[in-house]
Amino acid sequence: MTMTITAFEASPDEGEGMARDMRVRWALEELGLPYDVRLLSFAAMKAPAHLALHPFGQIPTYEEGGLVLFESGSIILHLAERHAGLLPDDADKRARAITWMFAALNTVEPPIVECEAFMILERDRSWYRERLLMLQDRIRVRLGQLSDRLGAADWLDGPFDAGDLMMVMVLRRLEGWGILEEYPNLAAYVARGEARPAYRRAFADQRAVFEASQAGGSGEGENA
Repeated sequence: MTMTITAFEASPDEGEGMARDMRVRWALEELGLPYDVRLLSFAAMKAPAHLALHPFGQIPTYEEGGLVLFESGSIILHLAERHAGLLPDDADKRARAITWMFAALNTVEPPIVECEAFMILERDRSWYRERLLMLQDRIRVRLGQLSDRLGAADWLDGPFDAGDLMMVMVLRRLEGWGILEEYPNLAAYVARGEARPAYRRAFADQRAVFEASQAGGSGEGENA
């Protein structure tokens, strides 16, 4: 049964692979699973048909038969638990991989997202510079802790797994900020993730959607 995910018809990230459907695309490519993509306008995301799938009117969603999921972490965990390739067979290693997924979403990503929102919404405030430095220092605390834990290893806990996939995608949000480069092992870690063939396929597919939107095209696509 073919899986269907939803994605932006015209992503605000301008094809840089930051939208959260990229996480699910990458997981599906790592697992070698075929999937369809249903593209949505911002208006369609708030319409009743999509709200029935995602109560908060966001992307991505995941449909397979009668199953409907939302939240990228939940979707990837569902896929990883049912298809070999993204979670270790050993029970303890499996639990640690899932823990790293939660750490990426609940510990590392929040200060990054908070800083992103601040830079967009409060740039004209008189306190902007002082608060920006404080928010960036919060990010550095997390990056320093993560850098220490990763050390000289290629991945967080042995072979590449779902924890690495999620952490790489979260750290990618820092590209262009100049902060990630302060931690060479983390910058190299992200580069290793981006070099994986499955990542490159997923990125190319998402990039193609943006390019089609710029050319005035939209619709549905199928990926393998």
